[in-house]
Amino acid sequence: MAQAIKKQAMGRGLSALLKDPENDIVSVKDKNADKVVGSIIELDIEVIEINPFQPRTNFNEESLQELATSIRELGVIQPITVRKTEFNKYQLISGERRLRASKIVGLKTIPAYIRLADDNESLTMALVENIQRHDLDPIEIALSYQRLIDEIQLTQEQMSDRVGKKRSTVANYLRLLKLDPIIQTGIRDGFISMGHGRAIINVENHDVQTDIYQKIVSENLSVRDTEALVKIYQEGAKPKVGAASKAVSSFEIKGTDKKTFNDYFGSLVDVKVAGNGKGKITIPFSSEADFIRIMNLIKG
Repeated sequence: MAQAIKKQAMGRGLSALLKDPENDIVSVKDKNADKVVGSIIELDIEVIEINPFQPRTNFNEESLQELATSIRELGVIQPITVRKTEFNKYQLISGERRLRASKIVGLKTIPAYIRLADDNESLTMALVENIQRHDLDPIEIALSYQRLIDEIQLTQEQMSDRVGKKRSTVANYLRLLKLDPIIQTGIRDGFISMGHGRAIINVENHDVQTDIYQKIVSENLSVRDTEALVKIYQEGAKPKVGAASKAVSSFEIKGTDKKTFNDYFGSLVDVKVAGNGKGKITIPFSSEADFIRIMNLIKG
C-alpha cells in the first residue's frame, strides 16, 4: 500500500511540473523531460481531448458501466496514453474506454503516460531501463512490455532481444494482463504471486477466475494447489467424450425378466443395462458339473 501511495504522489508531483508555464516540456531536449518520458503522471481529465481520428466510435454502455464499477473499487490499473499538443493540453492516443469510465465515476484525474514529439527512442530506453529494476511487480513489468508493443511497434521477438529476456518469459508476463482486474490488483498488492496468476489465466471465465482467487487468498493456497484447483475446474467444465452424440435409452430390465433367467438357468443371473441400451448377462456356476449343466441348457 505504501508503494502505491508513493507512486501516486510521484505522479502528482510530475503533474505539477507540467503545469509550470516557465518549464513547458514539449521535447526530450527540454529540461526535466527525462522525468516525464516513460513515467506515470496524474493528469487532469479536463485537459485531455479525444483523438478526432479515433476509428472506434461505438462503446457498449453496459461494458462501460462494468469498467466504471471496477475503477470505482480498484482505480485505473492500466494508465491511458496521451500526446502533449500545447501547454497543459493533451490528445488521447489510447485508453478511451478507461477515460470515459473514469468520467462516469467522477474522477478528476487519471494516471497517464505522456508522449512528446521526439521521444520514441527515449521512451524505448526509459521503458527498458524501467523493466530492469528489481522493485517492479509482475503487472508493472507486463504493462511496460505492452507499451513497447503498442507504442514502439516492437514484436515479442524484438522486445525479448531489447530487454534480454526469453520470448516465453515475455509472453508469460503479457498473459497476466488478461486476468480480471481484481486479480491483477491482488498480484500488485502481493496477495498472490505471478505463479498463482499464471495458473488462473488458464481459466477464461472471469467470474470463475475471481472465485479461484478468493479461495487462494482465504485458504492460503500454494501455486501447486492452485494448479490442481484449476485442473479440477477444467475437467468438470469439459463435456464427456461422445456424451452429446449418444442416445439415452429407455430400455430397462424388469424383475420378471430376471426371474425368467433365474428360473431357466437355475442360478442367480446378473443382468445389467447401460444408459445407451447396451448391457451384459452374467451367469454364475458353482462347479464343473454346474457349468456343463448350463452349457447343455444353452445348446438346447
